[in-house]
Amino acid sequence: MREVDDQQAARELPTGVADLDRLVRFMDAELDLEDVVLEVGAGTGPVARAVARRVRHATALDPAPAALAEGKRAADRDGITNVTFMRGDAAALPWLDRTFTLVVVWNALHRAADPAAVVREAARVCRPGAALVVADTVRPAGPDGDPDRIERLRDPAHGALLTEDRLTALVTGAGAEVKRADPFDERVPLASWLARTGADAAARVREEVLAELAGGPATGLRPHMIDGEPHVTRTNLWLLAIAG
Repeated sequence: MREVDDQQAARELPTGVADLDRLVRFMDAELDLEDVVLEVGAGTGPVARAVARRVRHATALDPAPAALAEGKRAADRDGITNVTFMRGDAAALPWLDRTFTLVVVWNALHRAADPAAVVREAARVCRPGAALVVADTVRPAGPDGDPDRIERLRDPAHGALLTEDRLTALVTGAGAEVKRADPFDERVPLASWLARTGADAAARVREEVLAELAGGPATGLRPHMIDGEPHVTRTNLWLLAIAG
């Protein structure tokens, strides 16, 4: 993963409860009480904590100690005892081949210096027939503007958005067969999208979004006014594949 300071990493974790619930429902059929789960690029381990009571054990791996500590505190507070929080590199996982029965990579690839290596490693540690869930924001086809430039203003750890075709190719290229996909757009209030961004950067992003809404240059964020508040549009692709 791209290197950022611990405070930044802890701030920039996915926090959408609705998204997390949707993701758990998306992989619900693959969950089993005997599962050994790995969440890669986990931050505070939201997925690992969400499924912990439905599996044997879950591990949340991330490079940022502050994020892992925050997740451990949340797990302790909720009485979750079967999640391990571990610091590590998603592109060089410290496990032997065929270790886990379910591996999840959520909102991590757009931060990765080498997304292909992250997906290969995730597939490598899957047991044959295990589920590999890769879910991320992707670059939509068509719109003008450069969403990556704005994303980097909002989150300095941001690398680049993959296209849907590229993300799918990474999964299949790692030897996994896509079983189902959930592509969807979401409109996010600009204020909440910028909630963890520094004041100067947030003001700059807001200025550019409002300028686009007034007819100015495209940002690539496809903004809309909803109930008097600016919203940005994000395209997501969630893939559930079966490891070979």
